[in-house]
Amino acid sequence: MSLPTTNSSPWQVYRWLVNMDKAILREIEQATGYKFSDKGLLDRAFTHSSAVDDRLLSNERLEFLGDAVLAVVICQTLFENFTDYLEGDLTKIKSKLVSRETCAAISRRLGLQKYLKVGKGMVSNRALSGSLAAGVLETVIAAIYIDGGFDAARDFILRIYGSLIEKADAEHDQGNFKSLLQQYSQEQFNATPSYILLDEKGPDHNKCFELEVAISDRNFPSAWGSNKKEAEQKAAFNALVELGILKKTAENPAE
Repeated sequence: MSLPTTNSSPWQVYRWLVNMDKAILREIEQATGYKFSDKGLLDRAFTHSSAVDDRLLSNERLEFLGDAVLAVVICQTLFENFTDYLEGDLTKIKSKLVSRETCAAISRRLGLQKYLKVGKGMVSNRALSGSLAAGVLETVIAAIYIDGGFDAARDFILRIYGSLIEKADAEHDQGNFKSLLQQYSQEQFNATPSYILLDEKGPDHNKCFELEVAISDRNFPSAWGSNKKEAEQKAAFNALVELGILKKTAENPAE
């Protein structure tokens, strides 16, 4: 449909606006891979508070809900998939995945921010590609959750986060020397590394610990740490270096 002109009737202008809105909604559905039953809900998800007089008509409440749904899905996925990770490990991965930076990057990849309705002169391009882009992803998640239920929202989140979850896990493993050593040891030696406390120094409130790794009948260079967990990571790193899996550099924590 061509753009309306100054000679167009009010009815022609109305039809143009309706069709334009429908086209935009179709584009959003294509970008998200989800078809909405309630189109009004989708419209609300892309309405920033600066574009309306009443903030209750904006997407702020949806953003609040979407943030919670995203956290639940990511936490459940990490809990079910990474069964050998402790709470601290899971928290680090989850924090990166649900960060504003990650949400904004996904929103830009899907092109969601370009559909956000904002007040004139209110928002800069930087904001649209940053905090507002992150927020609109959360509002879309909430809209899908309300429109189609938890399973629909979960499917959408896992579809857009799948590769990022795998990447975050891989990056985490690269800094988790104990995990790397255990995997290598089980694959190559069919054995699990054991960590042996050799020494400890200092007062109770400020101790440091020396540990070494043993795999079967082989012992590897020991390492000191300000706590046992740190010493274990450094000792695991020493073992990985000794086995030729990693190279020692100035940035490595074992030095």
